[in-house]
Amino acid sequence: MVGYAFMGAAHSTAWRTVNSAFDLSTQARMALICGRDESKVAGAAAKLGWDAYTTDWREVIERDDIDVVDVCTPGDSHAEIAIAALAAGKHVLCEKPLANSVDEARAMVAAAAKAQASGIRSMCGFNYRRVPAVAMMRQLIASGRIGVIRHVRAVYLQDWIVDPQFPLVWRLQKDKAGSGALGDIGAHIIDLTQYVTGQKITGVSALTETFVKERPLPAESSGLAASSGEAAEATGQVTVDDAALFLARLDGGAIATYEASRFAIGRKNGLRVEINGSLGSLVFDLERLNELEFYDSAAPTAEQGFNRILITEADHPYMAAWWPPGHIIGYEHSFTHEMRDFIEAIATGTDPAPSFLDALQVQLVLDAVARSADQGTVWTDVEPALAE
Repeated sequence: MVGYAFMGAAHSTAWRTVNSAFDLSTQARMALICGRDESKVAGAAAKLGWDAYTTDWREVIERDDIDVVDVCTPGDSHAEIAIAALAAGKHVLCEKPLANSVDEARAMVAAAAKAQASGIRSMCGFNYRRVPAVAMMRQLIASGRIGVIRHVRAVYLQDWIVDPQFPLVWRLQKDKAGSGALGDIGAHIIDLTQYVTGQKITGVSALTETFVKERPLPAESSGLAASSGEAAEATGQVTVDDAALFLARLDGGAIATYEASRFAIGRKNGLRVEINGSLGSLVFDLERLNELEFYDSAAPTAEQGFNRILITEADHPYMAAWWPPGHIIGYEHSFTHEMRDFIEAIATGTDPAPSFLDALQVQLVLDAVARSADQGTVWTDVEPALAE
């Protein structure tokens, strides 16, 4: 695995637990973790359960005993590492968004297609697909329980950068992150809504905003010491969006609204999706991730209303691996389910989802949103992922 911070820790938890949670066709061994800072990556290896560590990702690619490379770095290095790993015959799991640009994402798709011919698999890590309630939502929609989809409403709200003194971390720099709230959390709701509805976004009208345009440089970046106990005053420009909103049309006829913000004070990880159909509605809220709300218009009038489904039964997606009914699971389990599906795809020689091509389609939506916002909410078509 390349990377050891937030996503690296989440993925490591999943790699540690997947063997014991599921009866797998093959087992995962956590061989090597990579990071640029030797002392930090050594500590991460010991804490997270990796056999060894390195500061050079090329060692990960070159070792013959490594079959899978898990890319958990900032977006500016996804393409280079993933393409090299695929060329070396390694299966690749890459965190979302797939890349920082459409061109990089297309190059990754081409590398994945070439590797696929030799049995090498690749997948993008949109972990919220693996929340059991989300997978159940998809099943209910696919079975026709809410009829023809009319409306999609999706928001992902956080507040972790509302303080203007919060430092200029890599997620606030376009050259490292690609975009701000749009790519970081907006990508999740784009993928999630397309996944559960089976419909693709074809066009958007968008606006974005950066509320705090300059921030203090992190201490390690500024090179300035606070000799008198005062904080260094060096600042840098925020080059990504703080919030993104857009309207969309989907290819199945549905219309949609999306909002992604890291300035929604009071919202910590507020992902919420509502799907309205001709026969009913479904609602998922990540902060209640073991629940699904279902409105069935076929019920008698006196009984109609949103019903709460507790997604903990053994016949709910993934839940047979865990606890008796009523015993809830958490955020980290979505990554364990992700690793389970990836391992099984490799073991059985099948193509995992979402593929790099699926992730490219999300990247194309992100690109259309950015272009629409730059042009002043002009309606912008989403480019096709494959030539028509």
